[in-house]
Amino acid sequence: MSLMSMTGRGTGAAAGRLARVEAELSSVNRKQLDVDVGLPRFLSAYEARVQEKIRRAVSRGRVTGEIRVAWTGAAQAAGVRVDAGLARAAVTALRAAAKKLDLPDDLKASALLALPGIVAFEPGGRDLAALEPTLDKALDAALAKLKAMRKKEGAALGRDLRARLATLRNETAEIAARAPGVAGAYRANLLQRIAAALPGTDLADDERLLREVALFADKADVVEELVRLDSHFRQADDLLKAGGVVGRTLDFLVQEMGREINTIGSKANDGEIARRVVACKAELERFREQVQNIE
Repeated sequence: MSLMSMTGRGTGAAAGRLARVEAELSSVNRKQLDVDVGLPRFLSAYEARVQEKIRRAVSRGRVTGEIRVAWTGAAQAAGVRVDAGLARAAVTALRAAAKKLDLPDDLKASALLALPGIVAFEPGGRDLAALEPTLDKALDAALAKLKAMRKKEGAALGRDLRARLATLRNETAEIAARAPGVAGAYRANLLQRIAAALPGTDLADDERLLREVALFADKADVVEELVRLDSHFRQADDLLKAGGVVGRTLDFLVQEMGREINTIGSKANDGEIARRVVACKAELERFREQVQNIE
């Protein structure tokens, strides 16, 4: 499966016997799926159908858009409705009023247009079911383009994330290479300070010194954190290769990576490792920002 971004846009159009339908969709990142597509009022009964189509095609993100309908001349003609009963009642009432008020009876058919409810336009001549295939075609075309753009963006995100993962691996490899020598450097520095304070004193094999160095080495040991970090890196790499809906899992792994990197920084007690930890934090933050766009 392909890696998908949550950002995209797609448009689609289809023409049928009754109308031309245009669909326009766009999406941005969101933790859950949120769909908000505007339809003409006369298509309100099809809102659930449109929502379901989008939910089958998209798993995460905020999807917004609009569906527009332009009726054909034939559909507009078929949609004209005249309430003859209401018109007859209106004419009778108007003539009775004119006679009562001693007014001339100059009533024309055009006057009925000003009266509410007598002449109405019903889109498609009440045959909205015949509009469904055209609506589906337009929406399917818009969804196809939306998904194609999300896929293209996802491929670019994947390349960027893999490059950042490689940088994190390089930095932690440098930490792993330096970590074993931290205790020895601490011991040498401690002996140097003792020698400066107590010239001529040889404590190289002193039990208290050895115990102090052993305690320091235990506190500064970051092997477990490095092993877990490597496991997180491999899982992230596998997810990027597998594609599909992996954004939430990647986001969780980023949190776990951050926890291990922070622990290394607090335990190592070494200037060079501290510098590498800062570099890892900066790169991991950039990695996290990109992961927020993955479906």
